[in-house]
Amino acid sequence: MEIKKTFKKFWNLLWKDDSLKGWIFSVIFLFIFIKFIFFPILSLATGTALPLAIVESCSMYHQSFSSYNNWWEKHEGKYSEFEIPKTQFKNFVLKKGFNKGDILFIIKAKPEKLKVGDIIIFEAGRTNPLIHRIINIKETSEGKIFSTIGDNNNGQLSLETSISEDQLVGKAVLKIAPLAGWAKLIFYESKRQEYEKGFCEEN
Repeated sequence: MEIKKTFKKFWNLLWKDDSLKGWIFSVIFLFIFIKFIFFPILSLATGTALPLAIVESCSMYHQSFSSYNNWWEKHEGKYSEFEIPKTQFKNFVLKKGFNKGDILFIIKAKPEKLKVGDIIIFEAGRTNPLIHRIINIKETSEGKIFSTIGDNNNGQLSLETSISEDQLVGKAVLKIAPLAGWAKLIFYESKRQEYEKGFCEEN
């Protein structure tokens, strides 16, 4: 009976108490639940320490009102170098890219199952991992070596031409919350370089 009363009191404070005390308690409870219960379970289920990722740059942006044909005409050159034709790209996951602030669903990146066109998250010696599309895979005696590029970048970064298996963090499979990540990003915009600030434009 005591347990039932305690639970009822807890439930009322969490969901029905409109006072400042109730609001503060709800915020603290949600923070603890998300950080110590929801994310650990999600990480276990997806096989990666980063099951949800907020896109922090415009490197994978496609203009929302631009047709696929128009986009391809502007970017065909950089893919032809890697023998990726328009028909192949059209079948890639997230072929229309994603925007700064989007939240992506991430699963474990199994090297043996990754293919050209997949979008991987990898450690590149920066503060946060990079999220780019695979454009080449090489087999070596030490494992697979991946090469990526940003859909909205004019060329490759030096740090993404030779990505080893141990750099992999995960594989992006779905955009689940467009622009929702701005709720967090807005607090860091002032610290960014000028060219990194604001909303995206297509290169």
